[in-house]
Amino acid sequence: MTSPLGMVALREVERPKLPSPRWARIRPRLCGICGSDTSVITAKSSLLLSPLTSVPFTFGHEIVGEVIEVGNDVSKVRVGDRVVVEPALSCFVREIEPPCHQCSKGNYACCEKVTEGVISAGIQTGYCRDTGGGWSDELVAHEWQLFKVPDELDDEIAVLTEPFCCALHSVLKAFQCFQGEPKTSLVIGCGTIGLMTIAALRALEKTLGKDPLHLVAVAKYPHQREWALKLGADEVVNANERVYEKLAELTGAKLFRPELSKPTVLGGFDIVFDCVGSENSLEDAVRWTRANGVLAVVGMPAEPKVNWTSIWFKELKVVGTYAYGFEDWQGKKVRTFELALSLLKENASLFKGFVTHKFPLSQWQEAIQTAIHPGRNKAIKVTMHP
Repeated sequence: MTSPLGMVALREVERPKLPSPRWARIRPRLCGICGSDTSVITAKSSLLLSPLTSVPFTFGHEIVGEVIEVGNDVSKVRVGDRVVVEPALSCFVREIEPPCHQCSKGNYACCEKVTEGVISAGIQTGYCRDTGGGWSDELVAHEWQLFKVPDELDDEIAVLTEPFCCALHSVLKAFQCFQGEPKTSLVIGCGTIGLMTIAALRALEKTLGKDPLHLVAVAKYPHQREWALKLGADEVVNANERVYEKLAELTGAKLFRPELSKPTVLGGFDIVFDCVGSENSLEDAVRWTRANGVLAVVGMPAEPKVNWTSIWFKELKVVGTYAYGFEDWQGKKVRTFELALSLLKENASLFKGFVTHKFPLSQWQEAIQTAIHPGRNKAIKVTMHP
């Protein structure tokens, strides 16, 4: 995995070139290690997206950095600006005209031309051989991808922008899919994305003046439980102890015992966010979403085998929530990164200490192992820097 015989290595490579005059060169200040990165490294991710990448690529897409060079046609940023990088490599980044159907609608993370344009194949920075990535000394990014960081946000908060965007997009999409006003919500998994989903729910409620949902989370480790409560969960259930019975007590749901299967649940939560994406978590999620509720698949799934009977029987809406784009926000279209930076600025004190580990690139193996074993290391967000 991270041994000399593994597929990941720290190497000297040529500096990535600016693909066009609208690109800039970025020096990372901090870059997070995402669960999708560790899934790829440990060979637990699906191969479905492999044709949409180009190798060799440099990992790292949760990036806060400094602009150190700009192309002649860049007008959005200047050398010296501190920025976060939106990783999506859409038609706007690839300089494709006219943009594809998804990009033209603002759903540019779902771009249908991610193998075309001025750069090689890749759905994101960090999975494209031409852009470089955040686990490096330098990378290149199109000006469309760059957002200036408010002075009030330090690097340890700014580096959370990308995962916070994923959570914001998930929450907004789930609420759009739900008919009426949801009263209860369950977040399965309290890694970075699960915790960010809790934070996003509470931040949006606060900003919009909505009555708070009754919010329950399922966490695997004690330090995750502490963070879930800090960020706004009403209750946190231990993932290792009688989860079904405890959730039933909290919701009044009824449990029934089928043969050779997990319990059948009548009742449950209006909206469930699966922030793990495993076979086990998805099986739980479809059971705990109440009839006519919404299940948002937030965590990156591999190739799980899931019993769809609950989806059919309870008429569930299952929605995939990938990345970010434009959001419908208070009567206008706003890019998720703009909204995220605004909300992070308003709630910055909540996230102090969320980055639990910072490693230099030279200690990349220790950094990855720390991220892979969060219980052993009490890790939440693990980062690297040049």
